[in-house]
Amino acid sequence: MRSGNPALKGEVFKAAGAGEETMSIQGAVNKTMLLLFLVAIGAAWTWSNPVRFLPFVWPLLIGGFILALVTIFKKEWSPVTAPIYAAVEGLILGVLSAIFERSYPGIVIQAVGLTFGVLFSLLLAYKSRLIQATENFKLGVVAATGGIAVVYIIDIVMGFFGRSIPFIHQSGLIGIGFSIFVVIIASLNLVLDFDFIEKGTEAGAPQYMEWYGAFCLMVTLIWLYLEILRLLSKTRKR
Repeated sequence: MRSGNPALKGEVFKAAGAGEETMSIQGAVNKTMLLLFLVAIGAAWTWSNPVRFLPFVWPLLIGGFILALVTIFKKEWSPVTAPIYAAVEGLILGVLSAIFERSYPGIVIQAVGLTFGVLFSLLLAYKSRLIQATENFKLGVVAATGGIAVVYIIDIVMGFFGRSIPFIHQSGLIGIGFSIFVVIIASLNLVLDFDFIEKGTEAGAPQYMEWYGAFCLMVTLIWLYLEILRLLSKTRKR
């Protein structure tokens, strides 16, 4: 079982041991709701005074990245690391969202609405089997996600030298087209996440994997929200 989400790579599910409680879809949903609540709490805290917390964004980004890696490689720790990760990401999102909101009033509520609209629309499509995570579908999304990751990594490296990849950050047709493509790929990763959680439940994975599944879904949702925010800001500039 593979996913375009970096947190869902490879064979991460194993059957629960004798007498051990197993993963359930409802459990993963409940834990996803809890992580969303923690993100919202963290965002609300930094939203009111983003300038004060701006110097802490890079340390928080590094901390969040480390927490994500720990969660991916030590999945049994996810009941502890996933909530901390959600809180840290909430602090970052609060600062970034407030900055975007000051430049483009009303953009945050639009981005939040679109993010959850995409989430529930794709969940409905997945449950009704209008969209199925076939092997070809997975390979396509994984390849596209990997390509986007390479572009972003190159852009970050170029940023250290005061340069950036041309056009993709601008509000022209190429920049908007690139953002639309990234939003579509981020959205399709949700389908792989749904499938991954469902397969884990069917495999009788240990109960702590509910936290890991919720964490993986949170990674995709945060990515999708940020990309929608970027896309909306580019359309506002025009």
